[in-house]
Amino acid sequence: MTHRIVLLTGSDAPDRADVLRRAAEMAAERIGSLEAASDAFASEPWGFAAEGEFLNQALALRTALDPERALDEVQRMERDLGRKRDEEKAEKARTGQRYASRRIDIDIMFYDDREIDSPRLTVPHPLLHLREFALRPLCAIMGDYVHPRLGRTLCEIYDRLRAADGNEQKSKERI
Repeated sequence: MTHRIVLLTGSDAPDRADVLRRAAEMAAERIGSLEAASDAFASEPWGFAAEGEFLNQALALRTALDPERALDEVQRMERDLGRKRDEEKAEKARTGQRYASRRIDIDIMFYDDREIDSPRLTVPHPLLHLREFALRPLCAIMGDYVHPRLGRTLCEIYDRLRAADGNEQKSKERI
């Protein structure tokens, strides 16, 4: 039996476009057949200060892997693409920020319509509804998909987030 798994890749490395291209190739080799890939979208760092922009891309694949095995493969891909979690941890400790720059980040956003809450994996991604950088590429490949926990399409969630951000920006401009 195959399952639909949706990944979000991101990088702020100097060669980030190449990193995302290679991540998509690895996903197709290690996780399953690639059904759809969004364009790579540029975004500002979220939740921390960094010098450069990120690129993010959504990938939808068909996989025979169970969720935990898929997570193992995702983490192996990150290591093979040069992610160094120890360096990220040291950077976060040094700056006091929750996040740090990273060569590659790959998150499992959806696995079929399942809700998973295990010690290692939470699906759908719990902060998705707050992250324009994730929603934009996801909308490009599956905008009509109904979020299993929120009961709204990804594009509806994205539009609400953008409207809220616009209202917040307008409030800041008035101050």
